[in-house]
Amino acid sequence: MSSSTRVLSVLLLSPQLRIRFLLVVIMFAACVPFVVGASQPYSVTPDEAIAINRAVRAFMQTVSHSVTRDGPVAWIKYFDASPAFFMAVNGQMAFPNAAAAQDGTRKFAQTIRHIELKWGDDLRVDPLTNEFAIVAVSFLEIQVDTAGHSITETGYFTGLAEYREGHWQFRNAHWSAPVSSR
Repeated sequence: MSSSTRVLSVLLLSPQLRIRFLLVVIMFAACVPFVVGASQPYSVTPDEAIAINRAVRAFMQTVSHSVTRDGPVAWIKYFDASPAFFMAVNGQMAFPNAAAAQDGTRKFAQTIRHIELKWGDDLRVDPLTNEFAIVAVSFLEIQVDTAGHSITETGYFTGLAEYREGHWQFRNAHWSAPVSSR
């Protein structure tokens, strides 16, 4: 038996030494990510961040124009088509994957005659890498159903935008609306 194996077996036999050993290992493991991460806080250069910010802002405007022009079904082309996609609404899972989002969006589109989506002036873009950025923005949406009833909704949208295959899309999305006071 090697000397390192003997030392390890003694450490693991004594309950007090075992606890101390585990605490040292945990503390060391907890510190390593901070030391590594501290040297490079961003994955993109400042110039890349500016370019990503501009591209994602343009993407967000394209989405609102397209949804307003073509109706809710336009959303489908901006959702990641992979199983990784999900959408939550007001803290509840609305679509757990892309297939559910496509099906639900098509069904919803059948109930809408017209929709108008406007993003607020408070759009925030947080470039994470060259392929990923977080978006957050207030919204105003006017929906006119097939019976002619108009509904105006306001709230906040957040999502993970992903650049893949030459264009930006939503990897996931969350809509929230203010809770009505009763």
